[in-house]
Amino acid sequence: MAECRDGVLAFRYPDPERRLAGVRLQQAVGIPGHLLDFAVDDGHWTLTVPRPPVARLEYQFELRHPDGATEWVCDPANPRRSPGAFGDKSELVCAGYVTPPWLTWDGPEESTQDFTVVAPELNAAIGVHVWSPATRTDRVVVAHDGPEFDRFASLTQYCAAMVRAGRVAPFHLVLLSPGDRNEWYSANPRYARALVTNVLPRVRAELGTDAPVVGMGASLGALAMLHAQRRHPAFFAGLFLQSGSFFRPNYDGHESGFQRYLRLVRFVGRVVRATAGVAVPVAITCGRAEENRHNNREMAHALRSQGYPVTIAEVPDAHNFTAWRDALDPHLTDLLRRVWG
Repeated sequence: MAECRDGVLAFRYPDPERRLAGVRLQQAVGIPGHLLDFAVDDGHWTLTVPRPPVARLEYQFELRHPDGATEWVCDPANPRRSPGAFGDKSELVCAGYVTPPWLTWDGPEESTQDFTVVAPELNAAIGVHVWSPATRTDRVVVAHDGPEFDRFASLTQYCAAMVRAGRVAPFHLVLLSPGDRNEWYSANPRYARALVTNVLPRVRAELGTDAPVVGMGASLGALAMLHAQRRHPAFFAGLFLQSGSFFRPNYDGHESGFQRYLRLVRFVGRVVRATAGVAVPVAITCGRAEENRHNNREMAHALRSQGYPVTIAEVPDAHNFTAWRDALDPHLTDLLRRVWG
């Protein structure tokens, strides 16, 4: 059981027969580690912690058994679940949180197509799914982690709802499958070349357009889209970057075990130190309770100083697909209006 009340989060896990050696809260909103262990009280394990700057919390319980084994479970007393690429988590919603209304809006008549693009640079193929409105258009949004963004953040529904409501001009949505995500999206020059020499030309041919695209992504996908724009700016009309993995040693030393940490740090350092770039409109979102908020603020400042028209919004959430979904409107909506009018 979990409650959000009076500036605190309260949790309770039943154990009337005292079969557990301990319970610990697993979360990703910056609650200090020394506050996460439950205390046992009258057949229950209980925990109360200060509420972080979030409107909702994704969490699990780590159960510790007497033999030393541990397991992570969702809260059996809370039916709310938040899906993600690494499985479901329990969701605790605080007063005032509202799901996006566009989730229930109707979309326009539409069509879809799927194809695969061979990318010799990567010795691999990239899966592509395209959603198109019935209206002819040369406007295109290209999304990294496309299938996951669609499944967990309702990206196609957002696009259909915004077009149907007249909030944005009609456009095509191109969802790119991630492949070897950690390798491809980590400021990899070979991936950037494959994107602009193989993927985008095929997309242009299929859609009958040669206009620059709006690129979007989250986490490593955001970093990869910025990397592609810096190396091949002619292909991009705007960038929507969510919780970008813009690693900096002074903020992100704990990420140094990541296999491509040094490549990421070198690229981000070059961008931050640069004095100019081929500027396009950029919208950045990140969670108030996530570690990446510091490097996202720094990246927004750096791009703005180089002439990019940048907006940055910090939302009351963390590093997860629901947070990215909830930030699509108004922040992606406003970016598309800035790019396309």
